[in-house]
Order: sequence, then C-alpha cells, then structure tokens
Amino acid sequence: MSKPAVLFVCVHNAGRSQMAAGWLRHLAGDSVDIRSAGSEPADQINPVAVEAMREVGIDITGNTPQLLDTEDVRASDVVITMGCGDTCPIYPGKRYEDWDLTDPAGQPVDVVRQVRDDIRGRVENLITLITRPS
Repeated sequence: MSKPAVLFVCVHNAGRSQMAAGWLRHLAGDSVDIRSAGSEPADQINPVAVEAMREVGIDITGNTPQLLDTEDVRASDVVITMGCGDTCPIYPGKRYEDWDLTDPAGQPVDVVRQVRDDIRGRVENLITLITRPS
C-alpha cells in the first residue's frame, strides 16, 4: 500500500500552506507524501510564519514557495486549499477541502500564532482521516 499524498495550496505559498506542510511533516513524518504550492508564489516564506513555527520547534526556513503544477494535483490524494479562492484542476477520485484561514501576510505574530494553532488542529484531524484503515 502506498502512502497517502497531500497537497496544500494557497496563493503565495508563503504562509498557510507552508505552515500546514510543516505541521504534517512534523506530526506524520514520512508516512505521508507532502506537497505545497501556490498559484502566484512569493519570493520567500513569510518571516513571521517562520518565526511562529520556530516557536513550536518546526523549521520551515529551508522551504521555497513553489508554483502550483497540474502534476502536483494529479499525484495527490488530498488537495487542501487555504480559503483563498484558488482554482485547482479537478481530478476524479481526489479529496478536496477548503480551509478558511486568516492570511498571515502582514499580520502581527499574535495573529499568525492563532493561524498556526488552527492549522495544527486541522492537520491532526487530516492525519486521522488519511491514515485510518479502510
């Protein structure tokens, strides 16, 4: 049985989707194939998101925003958009979810911490969903 593949998508791939990928990597390890992308990727990860994740022991400084590619969607079992209205190619047999989250861009660290913690809870639920035996 192959491991499940999850794709996190937001516009700039610099905050929410990077934090979600960081949480999933931290909590699920290599039991899940993790991708993260954006429709209009930024030049770098949001430094406040990096700081908020560092506070909980997760380092996302080495990540680089990536352009969303059709192949990323095709290769994923679960596609999660981050409440930003992204248009993703739709493939049958995929699970799609939209997480309505505050965009951390330009927000103070207190707001970004709330987003980080919200994402952690959602990722924990996702892990339970995709790793339980069918």
